[in-house]
Amino acid sequence: MSKQNAPERAGNIEKFRISSNSTDYAVDLAPGVVDFRYYEDVLSNNITATATCIETGYQEDSSSGAAPAQSTVDGLPIRGGERTDFVLEDGYGNKLELEEGIYVNRLRDVDAGTQQDLYFIDFASREFFANEQTRVVKRYEGNIGDNVEKILKDVLKVTTDIQVDKTAVAYNFIGNDRKPFYICTWLASKSIPEVATEDGKSGIVATAGYLFFQTRDGYHFRSIDKIFQDKPKKKFIFTNTTNMPEGYDAKILKYDINSDIDLGKNLMMGMYNNRSIFFDPLSMDYSVVAFPEHSDSRVKDKRPGDKNDPVPNEKEYLDKIEKAGEKSVVELIPKEFRQSPTRFMSHVLDTGVMPSGTTSQEQLDNWKSDKEKPSYDARKTLVQSIMRYNQLFTVKTEITIAGDFSIKAGDVIQCDFSELKGTEQGDSVNNESKGLYMVASVCHKITPREVFSSLSLVRDSFGGDK
Repeated sequence: MSKQNAPERAGNIEKFRISSNSTDYAVDLAPGVVDFRYYEDVLSNNITATATCIETGYQEDSSSGAAPAQSTVDGLPIRGGERTDFVLEDGYGNKLELEEGIYVNRLRDVDAGTQQDLYFIDFASREFFANEQTRVVKRYEGNIGDNVEKILKDVLKVTTDIQVDKTAVAYNFIGNDRKPFYICTWLASKSIPEVATEDGKSGIVATAGYLFFQTRDGYHFRSIDKIFQDKPKKKFIFTNTTNMPEGYDAKILKYDINSDIDLGKNLMMGMYNNRSIFFDPLSMDYSVVAFPEHSDSRVKDKRPGDKNDPVPNEKEYLDKIEKAGEKSVVELIPKEFRQSPTRFMSHVLDTGVMPSGTTSQEQLDNWKSDKEKPSYDARKTLVQSIMRYNQLFTVKTEITIAGDFSIKAGDVIQCDFSELKGTEQGDSVNNESKGLYMVASVCHKITPREVFSSLSLVRDSFGGDK
């Protein structure tokens, strides 16, 4: 379903300057920008951008010495790795500023026209290039979230903000010469947020699943459940009425709700119930963990030393999970399709490296003192995170709004869509599609005539307010 309305405001490219790597020159390309697109994505470790430019002729930024007859590509020259500073403004006055944070990655499709040349420039954040040049080699121990922050600051040299949702589990590991982005994404699948329970202790039941991504503000290592606890940043509505309904920030100009439902595929992915077999190479033993176990058939976690820690049953899972809407996708599936695990997986049990300690002997002594207690419960975390990641993309919606540069990936927004009556939009709101969504990705597009924001939205449930 799709409908297009006219945008309300135009934007402005205040600054678009590329600095030469070999000289002191810098060129402002703002007059030649035909189309500029800026991207953020919760499944991407770095921000990107693409500019379509027409050649306006090379001009020096400050001192003399430039050759005016030369093109920007050859006169600057643009060869990759040039620092780019840009300041964009939408029609609301929100500014998208990236200064000394993004660099030329690729120059492509340079086409010679009859009058002017057209070329395309792809940009990426500094950390994108730093990730290719560095490796994580140290041993890390303790809280996962703390170690992610250390890697970003010490290895990638991140100077922007870092938002980390406090993790409840410890995991000791060695970098093994792997790239920082790989390590942080790998740790995201092993993380559980710290959640206070009624008795004041940390609760880790049914909340596994983290996302690691970058926005213009910096890096984010966030729990999916914690994201959906955020208050909606903006409220949008799709309506045919001329006036803006009270309580909303802007109109949705175009939308497309992905209504595809594939129960068979979801069953194969283990979205509703899955079982994992874990082989422990140290004890030469194996254990079986199903998640979630049903309330009428609770299964105890068989790990020695932790016999009183049960695998969460189905009711506990549904009560604990922080969902966007009122009706979880699990609850809407007939019980007969979720009683038994539909995906079986085998894993080598990963409990991390040796226990904490400053020396090898100290680590060995700590391990000997409590051989049955690993530093990390891989079994429970993995089966939970598999379900959480799959459920996150249950409902997918694409919307286009008048350019709003305040919207970032990972934001929670509220969207209301009119009820469809035949081929026309009605006055009432659709109760199934309305409610909270997470911005999975965003593309801010600006041209000399218009500015739009295209948002890819996801949620793990149906219905309105939870």
